[in-house]
Amino acid sequence: MFIDTATIKIKAGDGGDGAVSFHREKYVAAGGPDGGDGGQGGDVVFIIDEGINTLADFRYKRKFFAENGQPGGKKRCFGKSGSTMEIKVPRGTLIYDNETGCLMADMSGDEPFIAAKGGRGGWGNSHFATPSRQIPRFAKPGIPGDEYELRLELKLLADVGLVGFPNVGKSSLLSVVSEARPEIADYHFTTLSPILGVIRVSEGTSFVMADIPGIIEGASEGSGLGHEFLRHIERCRLLVHVVDVSGSEGRDPLQDIAAINKELKDYNPELASRPMIIAGNKCDLTDDESVNKFAAAIRAQGYEFFPIMAAIAHGTDELIKKCAELLSKLPPIHEYTPDPIPRPDIDMAKDHDVNIKRRDDGAYVIQGKWLLRFLRGVNMDDYDSLQYLQHILQKSGVIDKLRQAGVNNGDTVCIYDFEFDFIE
Repeated sequence: MFIDTATIKIKAGDGGDGAVSFHREKYVAAGGPDGGDGGQGGDVVFIIDEGINTLADFRYKRKFFAENGQPGGKKRCFGKSGSTMEIKVPRGTLIYDNETGCLMADMSGDEPFIAAKGGRGGWGNSHFATPSRQIPRFAKPGIPGDEYELRLELKLLADVGLVGFPNVGKSSLLSVVSEARPEIADYHFTTLSPILGVIRVSEGTSFVMADIPGIIEGASEGSGLGHEFLRHIERCRLLVHVVDVSGSEGRDPLQDIAAINKELKDYNPELASRPMIIAGNKCDLTDDESVNKFAAAIRAQGYEFFPIMAAIAHGTDELIKKCAELLSKLPPIHEYTPDPIPRPDIDMAKDHDVNIKRRDDGAYVIQGKWLLRFLRGVNMDDYDSLQYLQHILQKSGVIDKLRQAGVNNGDTVCIYDFEFDFIE
């Protein structure tokens, strides 16, 4: 089944906690703190797999978590870093932040993309030893890794896109000019998903052609199958509009062209300016006069016209050579420019946003994710640890914000489960 959209959740690994440890060795007095740092959390990385052409794998697995870093150890031993989580996607996949709608990456090149950075490991207590604080009984906890809900959208990388109403011969054309073998039958919507074929013009010259499922009137508004796959035309450098010149379906071929062009324009106005060639198929089902009259009307609109009979590959060589000639003069396949990704500042010693509210009993309640993480590494029974907490609250601006909120000496302040009296 061809799946070209998916929503997944990813989370990078959390950094390991720093260790609280003291050197103990026979005949060594006052060995001092020797707690090691925690390991780095694993990243979540997207890579391209040429063997995948849909996003079907994400129908059943939608959560991807990288490994956490290990806690630090004794004797200043670092914790082991978490392993990287690799997610394989087909070439041409766009990665969006589902919450903000920002484009994070266009997986069209060969470079991997780090979507979520692993958290830094926390410092061990050996970092906090000073001449006045020789026995620190606290350490920094690890920093949580990035976490996102992502929307994946596949936009095929094709040089030429075949567009047109159902049953006009797009699949037949692709089957005779490439090695692709799409299903071909005499009924509408035989092609249920885009089909790619590599067309080799000469040694060293080739291009990719995509057969887009038949578009009908109203496709840009959700009618038929075409609306599901119109996104795959957006990257195409050249469009080949296949039309049934015989009118065997009871439609006017000129009206068909106008109708399809309107749907392309309604979906994306840029498509209206995309170079287009008209391929008149099923010429054997009508007379030469009708074909010549149609060709004259098409050329009057500024399009190049090629009469073909796709079923027997008649006239297809001239069409393919013209496509190759035009492609040699056109810009490369469009790649989308990612939006700037706002990375949260994860240094807990810096000023972070906190929410300060006053309860009915007069106590001031402080909340903030970074404070919740920081309190994990504070030893509330240790004087030096409490002094360090006070230093961080002052340095991060929390004390100033409490003053602005109207706190006075003797007022109760609560930081989650930790409660104290405010004294200047």
